[in-house]
Amino acid sequence: MEKQHEMDQFIENVAAIVQKGGDERFITAQVAAALGVLLKSNYELPTKYRVPNKNKYVLYPVYVAPDESFSVASAVWDVGQAAPIHDHRTWGVIGIVQGTEYEVSYVRPTDEEEKPLKELEKSYLYEGDVAVCCTTDQDVHEVSCASSIPCVGLHIYGGNIGKITRYMYEKATGKKKAVVTKWDKVTN
Repeated sequence: MEKQHEMDQFIENVAAIVQKGGDERFITAQVAAALGVLLKSNYELPTKYRVPNKNKYVLYPVYVAPDESFSVASAVWDVGQAAPIHDHRTWGVIGIVQGTEYEVSYVRPTDEEEKPLKELEKSYLYEGDVAVCCTTDQDVHEVSCASSIPCVGLHIYGGNIGKITRYMYEKATGKKKAVVTKWDKVTN
């Protein structure tokens, strides 16, 4: 049985946090705490938001605020899949629903720089883990599925991530390309 009440309460909590405003680090800490509560509850992400695509990772819209001040996405990587190195141009918090995520974060180059990207750190996130994945000043990373089952994460962003212009980067050169990662279609 789908437990929508827990997600509805989470969305209300995030809306209140975003509406209150403040520093990004304060907002992301509050959103991360709320996401931790959701993941520890009886909430089960509906199956339609857990479906991998054998050709690429997918980003499903679970919720987009009417004013587009935040969005809740389900990101799904099938076994062996990775997202290209990218940024977000907003804050973000992630929580792992299923599987294991492997992340390599990089120093964000200035807008004028085109030189090889410098690694900051490598980390794993496991089912139930919550982390701040990005703030507008540091958000360049590469993410992949590091488990024998698809990796499913709830991602909360400070805007409609399906409309934000952001960048993909070439690791060896630092060259970047503007992209909009459109929402993938949810099928019932």
